[in-house]
Amino acid sequence: MRLALALVHYPVLDRSGETVTTAITNLDLHDMARSARTYGAERLFVVHPVAAQRALAERIKEHWVEGSGKRRIPDRAVALDVLSVVSSLDEAYGALSSAGREGVEVWTTAAASRGLPVTSYAATRARLAQATRPVLLLFGTGWGLAPELIADADVRIEPIRAAAASTGYNHLSVRAACAITLDRLLGERTAG
Repeated sequence: MRLALALVHYPVLDRSGETVTTAITNLDLHDMARSARTYGAERLFVVHPVAAQRALAERIKEHWVEGSGKRRIPDRAVALDVLSVVSSLDEAYGALSSAGREGVEVWTTAAASRGLPVTSYAATRARLAQATRPVLLLFGTGWGLAPELIADADVRIEPIRAAAASTGYNHLSVRAACAITLDRLLGERTAG
């Protein structure tokens, strides 16, 4: 199984449903890299079309992987070494397979299914264990992935929901959603 993650900053939605580009957040890079490393994802692609934002992500990675951050907190270097900063999803597809998008299984996550069929975590976990192509799991920033990314996905994983006694609030940070998703797909399963 080859699993990679993509933190997508474009195309994503804003609160009114318009397609936008979001800014890179330092905490997302740190926390998602730590989750990726913990669960064995081979890469975390940071997808951003704006050169200045990509340069910011590269500076953050460099500080922790090669700079003074590595000397102070070596474990962070191990985590942030999984970051690959790219300008587009096509670039990420190409990094995973010489066949580009056709050689990669693309999976999405979403806070809502948006009326499209979704796959349960149990079925997704089983599919991941049998995957023959690299899997790229997309996480959207802002208010989620643009509809065209969700429609193009090979697998749309069911939304993360709290238990029935929930407050009705459902707006996890992307880094929390990433950790929960990875645990549901790759975490240790206990009896009972």
